[in-house]
Amino acid sequence: MSTARALADDGSGLASFRRNTWWGLAGTVACVLGFAVGDWVLDPDVDAGARALTGLATVVTVLSCGVLIARRVRDEPPSAAWLVAAGCAAVVAGAVPLAVGNFGLWSIAPAAALSVLVMFLPARRAWQVLGVALVLLPAVGLLTARATGEPHVGHATWMPALMVVAFGPAMLGMLRAWQVASRLDDARRLAGELAVADERLRFAADLHDIQGHHLQVIALKSELAARLSEADPARAADQMREVQQLAGDALRETRALVQGYRRTTLDAEIANASKVLAAAGVDVHADVDPALAASLPQAPRSLLGLVVREATTNVLRHSRATRAAIVLLPDDAGARLVIDNDGARAGWPGDDPAGPDETGSPGETRNPGTTGSPGDGTGLASLAERLAAVGGRLSWSSDDDRFVVTATVSG
Repeated sequence: MSTARALADDGSGLASFRRNTWWGLAGTVACVLGFAVGDWVLDPDVDAGARALTGLATVVTVLSCGVLIARRVRDEPPSAAWLVAAGCAAVVAGAVPLAVGNFGLWSIAPAAALSVLVMFLPARRAWQVLGVALVLLPAVGLLTARATGEPHVGHATWMPALMVVAFGPAMLGMLRAWQVASRLDDARRLAGELAVADERLRFAADLHDIQGHHLQVIALKSELAARLSEADPARAADQMREVQQLAGDALRETRALVQGYRRTTLDAEIANASKVLAAAGVDVHADVDPALAASLPQAPRSLLGLVVREATTNVLRHSRATRAAIVLLPDDAGARLVIDNDGARAGWPGDDPAGPDETGSPGETRNPGTTGSPGDGTGLASLAERLAAVGGRLSWSSDDDRFVVTATVSG
């Protein structure tokens, strides 16, 4: 499955754009052919056989073009059967009116079907085919008009050209808009994944810098102690005591690194979240009172920083948000942190049950934000427990496409 189709089928905002694109393209073909051919097919002065054949061919043209457009916007290859159906039906829907002398109607179905068929060609080749059609269809109308003695050959010439100009650029232009939107959404998602990967690499580099030296020295001293264990047990014991000290130092420095990574300042987390989300194409609004943040005790402030980090990670991994807001404002108890984005949807694979809403009752939708397990210090559920332990509260709720995380702490 292609990237465009995967994104379109995942329930994101891109799916709505895909549907709108299909309705716009297929609706254009159906409405133009319906209004133009319908009056003629219902005209009792026209031969009944010609009307029936033209009407049937027009219906087949509309249906086959709709199917082909659906496959195109999903980046699926065209079906040979539907290609043949669209081409043959359009030829019949054009040839019958042309044969009975309707030079204004005959070119509509062929021009519409041709504009759909060229959507499966590379852009340059598609425009070349339309250029050929811009010459060929008027020539067919002109030659047929002269052969049948039609006095008004101008109408037989400019009407086919007008249909090609009207259908071709409109169809290719709408398709191009869909393709650009699909690629931009893919790029935005990739930027978010890269931002998360960069953060992981930064932590991995810090951990390597701390552990690399200690582990190398521990390995060398352990090897030396093993060699000395029989020849000089006293020196071997000294070496093992040094190994024990080095292991303790490594453990303390690793804990300090992890605590620094998980308990970074609230201001730094908000600044980093704004930068990462902006890099992922999300319009971020941050409204934080520095004095209010500084006035909070260390433990609640660190936990709020973790809430910002977790909410940001969830937006990057699990949503298709285009806008987000991070607001820290005074609360009766101390401070309230609200993180809002417009990328929510229900039914994420692997979701935990919904968290409590603002009133403390179970939420109505599944929560895309709980990524951790209880006790590991990550995920909204675990953070809610940790905030409750210091007198705070964490809740999250979803309303249509909005997902809101709210944390309150005591000052």
